[in-house]
Amino acid sequence: MTDGAVGRAELDAARLLLARMGISPADLVEAAAVRPVAPTFAEYVPVVSAAVTAGTRRAYGSYWKRVVEHWGQRRLDEPSPSEIEWLAEYVKTHVVARRNARGGRSAAEHLIAALRCLYKRAVADGFVAAADNPAVKVAKPRRLVSTRRAVADARLAEINAVAAGTGDDPVLDSLLLRLHTETACRRGGALALRPVDLDPDQCLILLREKGDTVRWQPVSPTLMRHLQRHAEERRAPARGQLLRYRNGQPITYRRYDHLWVRIGEHLPWVYVQQISTHWLRHTTLTWVERNFGYAVARAYAGHADSGGDAGTTTTYVRASLQEVAAALAALTNEPHPLT
Repeated sequence: MTDGAVGRAELDAARLLLARMGISPADLVEAAAVRPVAPTFAEYVPVVSAAVTAGTRRAYGSYWKRVVEHWGQRRLDEPSPSEIEWLAEYVKTHVVARRNARGGRSAAEHLIAALRCLYKRAVADGFVAAADNPAVKVAKPRRLVSTRRAVADARLAEINAVAAGTGDDPVLDSLLLRLHTETACRRGGALALRPVDLDPDQCLILLREKGDTVRWQPVSPTLMRHLQRHAEERRAPARGQLLRYRNGQPITYRRYDHLWVRIGEHLPWVYVQQISTHWLRHTTLTWVERNFGYAVARAYAGHADSGGDAGTTTTYVRASLQEVAAALAALTNEPHPLT
């Protein structure tokens, strides 16, 4: 080493020492940076809530509220992983008991996910170092196998008969059930549907669902006519929500809740098994997979590509929109323009 310059040997020795200590050069640079004072949970939760999508806000909002109730005046960099585990266990044991509850595991999982979302933005905003993020150091509870399954044809006919013969708006309820049965869409996708999302010439609707996914989904000519008529009769704006009450007000998730409560009152097995709209998705996708294979069912469901799905083979066996339309035509026994 000459004239104060650091030689290669000294740099290698320093890197070796840091590696043995579990420290990276990036950690030193990050530690040297001056960080702003971390805000309290009461101050930061509204910031994150305003920045996320409506779906994320709906999923995590109640859990962020619970965090503020317990840690509102604490700063983001104060809770430890052990304290997050304690709060998750508290939420798990104090969850509202429902008939389909599974010991509060879902509540604990969602609380940790909500905190991970919160801290991810805190890291991006520079309030917390990535290495100090306590939420990623807490494991989520292992998710149990779902009890949902496909509904038998005869049972599905019973559900549709009750929806069409009871309630204050059987036309709306029947339309909802047919929409979800044909497309296997989620409730969020149905509620986000607009009149401008209808392509009557090709019998396609544009679905926008969770994860900001967007896809064109084939529907039968019959369903397309009913959707157009519904939008016209209930005065749905072209770029406003399509599904509406008779008075023109857009429906919400509550309509689904009331619908299944009413069906359960007439069909005890629906109440006992806690049948919901998502069971229709299971029913349709199971039928498509059995009759048209995994690739078509995957495209029908609108599942995005992911490394942890069924391996890289899915890259080469993607189903086309025409294949999805062919499956729909067989399901509804109606010809489709794309086939």
